[in-house]
Amino acid sequence: MVFMEKTSKRSRRLKDYIYLHLSILLFSFTSVFTKLASTEYNKNGIYGWKLYLFLFLMLLNCFVYALIWQKIISHFELSVAYANKSVYLIWTQVWAVLIFHEVLTIQNIIGLMIVLAGVLVVQKYE
Repeated sequence: MVFMEKTSKRSRRLKDYIYLHLSILLFSFTSVFTKLASTEYNKNGIYGWKLYLFLFLMLLNCFVYALIWQKIISHFELSVAYANKSVYLIWTQVWAVLIFHEVLTIQNIIGLMIVLAGVLVVQKYE
């Protein structure tokens, strides 16, 4: 019976972490919409309709993320939730490379590894 309770708690904890990281992934799209809006503004100024589309998507994304984040952080200590939020930097770098074809430098990789190491340290002591 104790084994089943531990397995159930682990399963629930894993789900919580998956939801936490999916919300962070969702939030990372804010930077994508922001960059797309900026690019559109540089091309067409305030008259490009895509500028307003990307601004709307950015705001909508932030709104949905805020609702989800408030629900998810109730399952975590704030220090753990916010330490995990730094994974956002990794996702934004992924989008920068995949969507905007930016160059990933060795300094970027070292920085991302430091961020990931920090998240893992916080996880270990939870």
